[in-house]
Amino acid sequence: MKNNSYNKFFMNFANRGRFDIIMALREKPMSVSDIVKKVGGEQSGVSHNLKKLSCCHILNVRKDGKQRIYSLNNETVTPMLRIVESHVKRNCVMGRCGNEL
Repeated sequence: MKNNSYNKFFMNFANRGRFDIIMALREKPMSVSDIVKKVGGEQSGVSHNLKKLSCCHILNVRKDGKQRIYSLNNETVTPMLRIVESHVKRNCVMGRCGNEL
């Protein structure tokens, strides 16, 4: 796999707006308007971020009438987030890394 593919994937987690969407969708699937209410910002910006996340298959999208419902990719992304959360709890203790989390 080329570095560019890794960059595209991980940039989604480094972008604060996209990361906030990912974390919001850990709770439950949501429509665009629900995501906007949860994370704030403009609907156009949230929609732009959802498109980027969907292109990398970080999110799944399904139609429900006129709405699109977004959810995390439970096959790969949800398990990865659990692993990261476990790593952070064990290894990224506040103050240890030189900055407050």
